[in-house]
Amino acid sequence: MTLTIGVDVGGTKVAAGVVDDHGRILEKVRRPTPSTSPHETARVIAEVVDILKARFGEVEAVGLGAAGFVDESRSTVLFAPNLAWRDEPIKKKVEGEVGLPVVVENDANATAWGEAKFGAGRGEEHMVLITLGTGIGGGLILGGELYRGRFGIGAEFGHYRVVPDGRRCGCGNRGCWEQYASGNALVAEARELARVSPALAGRLLELGNGSPEGISGPEITEAAREGDSAALECFRSVARWVGQGLADLAAILDPGAFVIGGGLSEAGDLLLEPARAAFENALTGRGHRPFADIRIAELGPDAGIVGAADLARSR
Repeated sequence: MTLTIGVDVGGTKVAAGVVDDHGRILEKVRRPTPSTSPHETARVIAEVVDILKARFGEVEAVGLGAAGFVDESRSTVLFAPNLAWRDEPIKKKVEGEVGLPVVVENDANATAWGEAKFGAGRGEEHMVLITLGTGIGGGLILGGELYRGRFGIGAEFGHYRVVPDGRRCGCGNRGCWEQYASGNALVAEARELARVSPALAGRLLELGNGSPEGISGPEITEAAREGDSAALECFRSVARWVGQGLADLAAILDPGAFVIGGGLSEAGDLLLEPARAAFENALTGRGHRPFADIRIAELGPDAGIVGAADLARSR
């Protein structure tokens, strides 16, 4: 049995785990991310790796999942929107600190690989991972291999534009898919409804302490599970965008399965049922082609650790 360490680096936390070759996490360590300092972020990554090395000894390599654009050599983070990383040679820095080979990968790619090998995508040679959280992340498995693109930054599905000159996106463009089909989009939909039609959004406002700004994802999900019509309409609106986007991706990629992760996926069938209906309605050639399966991710927040560690194993 070989052991590798997977590290998931986000804007708020660095989570690391020792992972065996069956995708099992044997132990985890977590630290806050000093996101404004590249030097301090590298130090914290090295710290959690050293802690796990000391406890387990025979560790072969480190896989680092980074929330940003990773170059084709899997060594440099070109750009990370929630970290102060710009052309950051993070592989070289961490290897120099921990004395182990390091592989750097986009965090959504690492999550996709984890789900493909050990989670909801097992057995699928052609799989698309979509993470619905604050924005939309993505990963693509083609022919059983992780697709990165020519420059290492492929599968940024959240930033293909679905509405010309639509809502402004943090990437600098307008009308990106994530502005209509993410966790943030669900919250924006509910808050707008509460401002425009407070009588219809009574339960949402109650859960939000009387203010539209107090409404967040958990409150919308709670109200929807209670059968609240306003919350259910918010889910249907976002799910339509999810399903239509998946149909467009299916027209291009023709995967066997879409695996849906991220915080919004925790709503389960509240999201998936209307998303599947919208997908089937929008799919080109419907009635004359198979439907890709749409399923919930299985590994939860550990998928990035598991995937990064396995990618380091097969470096």
